[in-house]
Amino acid sequence: MVQVIWPDPGVIDVSDRGLGYGDGLFETIRVDCGQPFLLGRHLCRLLEDAGRLGIPVARAEIESAVQQALERLALPSEVCVFKLILTRGSGGRGYRVPETVHPRLIFSVHPAPPAPEPDGIRASVSAIPLVVHPAMAGMKSLERMQQVLASRELRPGEFERIMPDVGGRLIEGTRTNLFVKSGGAWITPPRECLAVAGVMRAELLDCLGRHGARVEQRLVTAADLGHDRLQGMWLTNSVTGIVPVRSMDGRELPVSEHLATIAPHGIFTGPSV
Repeated sequence: MVQVIWPDPGVIDVSDRGLGYGDGLFETIRVDCGQPFLLGRHLCRLLEDAGRLGIPVARAEIESAVQQALERLALPSEVCVFKLILTRGSGGRGYRVPETVHPRLIFSVHPAPPAPEPDGIRASVSAIPLVVHPAMAGMKSLERMQQVLASRELRPGEFERIMPDVGGRLIEGTRTNLFVKSGGAWITPPRECLAVAGVMRAELLDCLGRHGARVEQRLVTAADLGHDRLQGMWLTNSVTGIVPVRSMDGRELPVSEHLATIAPHGIFTGPSV
């Protein structure tokens, strides 16, 4: 059975493997007027990744605990962020997983980040290449040191750093997934190349599919960003929504209305038709 930790008094055992080894997962969920956004997708990802890590937890107990949290925690009337962390629970010193696992679920509520600029955000390419282990691809694990290091590069006024692979091809932001429209196709890196396969990414892929859009799941190359091909760039995140990029490394990019007519109302941040 999963142990639930509430933010007050919020005591966490120092032997927790999430604290000691990053042995766990987390989800950050946008809540507006008490309604969690894309909750079903968040919980599906959490449960799928828990299975990949071998953390024994049932969907019914996670859903019950989340419902209790939403009722018990003092959620503000404005937009906020509801965070849940699932760890393998306590264990002795050393990497080896204990024979008996008692998972721990930790809830907290945080203010929403500032809204992105509606006419598009500024981003730069990170000097920190992203290296994704195949066994961890797409998983929102607690181990985020590459993203922490890349986030240290952010300058005032910048929204995001886009992380490349070791060959310079673009993969994703420190907290966002990447979509580029180039040469008439929508390009987004595939799940097996991602550090985090975002729920907003999945939502947008479904939207593009329903509209019959041409989608190519591959890494973004320099040729895709050529002046004669690039039609727009967007970053997706379940808290901030779908955000257009108007400047990359100081270069002004086209900011179009392509997604305003495709994405469901309420998840698009940017120029609208």
